[in-house]
Amino acid sequence: MSNGSTRRIIACLDVTHGRVVKGVQFVDLIDAGDPAELARLHAESGADEIVLLDITATSDARPILIDVVRRTASQLFVPFTVGGGVRSLDDAAALFDAGADKISINSAAIKNPSIITDIALRFGSQAVVVAIDAKRAATNADGSIAAEVYLAGGRIATGHDAVAWAREAESRGAGEILLTSMDCDGTRNGFDCPLTAAVANAVNIPVIASGGAGTPQHFVEVFDGAADAALAASIFHFGIHDVRELKATLQRAGIPVRLPC
Repeated sequence: MSNGSTRRIIACLDVTHGRVVKGVQFVDLIDAGDPAELARLHAESGADEIVLLDITATSDARPILIDVVRRTASQLFVPFTVGGGVRSLDDAAALFDAGADKISINSAAIKNPSIITDIALRFGSQAVVVAIDAKRAATNADGSIAAEVYLAGGRIATGHDAVAWAREAESRGAGEILLTSMDCDGTRNGFDCPLTAAVANAVNIPVIASGGAGTPQHFVEVFDGAADAALAASIFHFGIHDVRELKATLQRAGIPVRLPC
């Protein structure tokens, strides 16, 4: 990431059974609204991108809700990333056909890493986002940060190290890493800046920081680190902070952002 590059603010829609939900550390989910309506509102207020994640598609062993994707895409004029339950090249193709600009893969990528390459070769690396849900583990012997990758909406530990997996994902064709700190998720206490920096410094592709956003200062801190983009959900859904207000704060802090019209 170059110091002068424009940082992106991404609004995330965690969806289950067709509704946006939000919890704390991946549990205690509460309803936050309709995905198409929220996506449109966030985009109109200045979000650079929208991410929709069907958070129970994998754990419920079902396909993603294509109709929800299509309906949401129809409301958007900004890049739209969709993930959850993508298990094959055909699944990815169906999401692109429904209006997705990028595909986020998580569990399937760990189980079958060649899917990263397959999608990248067909649709381009820029369309492949590998999502990593990570929980801090004991510090490595050399003092570096250790974090374990989890699957199925944070339900299954893999034994994979987050930094090493990010490197492998890049080598297989991923164009971006979406890194979610499970420890910080929904707490509104701030991003895991050291973990984000550890991953960002290990790869040459953009890293999106996720998990823990609570105040504009938290975005300043993670951008002062190594994040190319930062994602938030509950602070936008529940009206705690507006994207327009957030970007004004970032601009005052000297962080380059695309200001809403």
